[in-house]
Amino acid sequence: MSERRGFERPAFPVVVPAQLPAGALAGVRTRRSVALGFDLIFVSILSCALWLALTVLTFGLSLFILPPLFPMVAFFYNGLTVSGYRMATPGMRAMDLEMRLTGGARVPFLNAAVHAVLFYVSTMFLPVFLVSLVSANKRCLHDMLAGVIVTRRFM
Repeated sequence: MSERRGFERPAFPVVVPAQLPAGALAGVRTRRSVALGFDLIFVSILSCALWLALTVLTFGLSLFILPPLFPMVAFFYNGLTVSGYRMATPGMRAMDLEMRLTGGARVPFLNAAVHAVLFYVSTMFLPVFLVSLVSANKRCLHDMLAGVIVTRRFM
């Protein structure tokens, strides 16, 4: 059997704020909250449009499978937009934010989609969001688990 090398890494990679540009974390928590509001509106509109289209196209037969539509739309919305070349959802772009891996690389689809799932699960336990108040780089617990960091967009 072959040896596996390069897998010795910490469970929670840490980004040192000194490595980030000045002002990269200024106002990130507030901007993320507003961006979340925008994104929830966008996902709701997409879900409603898709629900209506599927209901009409299948003559109502798809109503049995449509209840999990919002989570599926949110999963692909976040995964495709964050892993895209702009590295942000439309709400994040409106608030001048971007998401990267803790090493600075672009977020792959799977990490972005897992980040969305972890976020929606963490909304059931609101005290989990208090982690960002004590984190040195303003990361929430679901950011740490997904290995990402949200910063202000810099040219």
